[in-house]
Amino acid sequence: MVTLTVFMEDLHRLYGVILAKSILSAISILDDSKSIKQIADKKVLRYSLHMNFQFSTAPKIVFGPESASSIPEYAAAMGKNLCLVTGKSPQRIQWIIDALQRKIAALHIVPISGEPDTELIAAHAVEARAKGCDVVVAIGGGSVLDAGKAIAALIPNTRDVLDYLEVVGKGMPLTEKPLPLIAAPTTSGTGSEVTANAVLLSAEHKVKVSLRSTEMIPDMAVVDPLLTLSAPPAVTASTGLDALTQLMESFVSRFASPMTDALCREGLKHGAKSMLPAYKNGQNVEARTGMALASLFSGITLANAKLGAVHGFAAPLGGEFKAPHGAVCAALLPHVMEINIRALKERDPHNPALTAYDETAQILTADSTAKAADGIKWTKNICRKMSIPGLGDIGVTEQDFKSLAAKAARASSIKGNPIELTEAELLEILEMAL
Repeated sequence: MVTLTVFMEDLHRLYGVILAKSILSAISILDDSKSIKQIADKKVLRYSLHMNFQFSTAPKIVFGPESASSIPEYAAAMGKNLCLVTGKSPQRIQWIIDALQRKIAALHIVPISGEPDTELIAAHAVEARAKGCDVVVAIGGGSVLDAGKAIAALIPNTRDVLDYLEVVGKGMPLTEKPLPLIAAPTTSGTGSEVTANAVLLSAEHKVKVSLRSTEMIPDMAVVDPLLTLSAPPAVTASTGLDALTQLMESFVSRFASPMTDALCREGLKHGAKSMLPAYKNGQNVEARTGMALASLFSGITLANAKLGAVHGFAAPLGGEFKAPHGAVCAALLPHVMEINIRALKERDPHNPALTAYDETAQILTADSTAKAADGIKWTKNICRKMSIPGLGDIGVTEQDFKSLAAKAARASSIKGNPIELTEAELLEILEMAL
């Protein structure tokens, strides 16, 4: 009898209360079902029984230490002329380059330094198209993966890049399927290996914008935690908090679903447990594996449940101050949590996101009695332990607040925020994060 009850608790943890209740209704052992029903009824029914949602992710995900060694074989099966997108120092993955050269007829290497901008990516796409590239492999941090996704999309789609961009462009759909793409992250943060967009800097508009299509989800994500071992502590901190931000924002999003929630719970658990150990000892393979899993899940959830105010601010901040995306998210996260929770309590006290914030706190703190305020405290504490800088350290001043708040309110990334924030609340977040 106890075993069945534990099973239902695990079922709820992984798949949400609706599936737990659905299975409960089919159980004929009435005495047991009473205790199981009590477990399910403790949870707030978060979704309509007539819910509608879609779910997309990479067709194939290969995860685990040493999985990167499979990239050359998979790439050779997808094409003959390969465009390899890497960080600024391709020699760091020379062993993969050597293996690719043994498998591929022609190899064109595109090193990416810093945040990819629209003009640079368009130029790389033209060059790769001229060389006849028919498959793309991207190995690097989030910026590299975004560059690879954009290049794969723009090689067969030949209009001006602005025609396809959100916010600053026409937002036209891609008319041709992107080239086959394998994405392998070397940091644990963006989850770009499984997302449907590429974030690009528009220098002209001083904002980061997305080139987006579900067709841009990589054909294969290869997540090898060993590729992340060399990430320095500061990068580990900022990218790791980006992953946690994505998981939290997806979990409280107005577009959350039972499928994304299951991944958010599991991702938050691994991220909370692994973040500090990975930061303190980059060679800790177990911690790096936990963070790689959290990052992967965060990419899947953001692609399907959208994000919130942290990422709404990240777009203009990254564009105007050229700050690393993860560092911006880390600086904003606890303050957005605090303002969101206060706004929900004041204007929408029955919003299920409040329950999700409580559950987030329970996962982060490993305390089943924790409330949302405890989650804020935990987040502020880990930011302090990892020396996360404030927005003032990247050059933001109070004179920038009005413009940043206005741009954040219009950003596509803020659409999943559980409640619409006022201008005063957006300005307060910036003040707190300064």
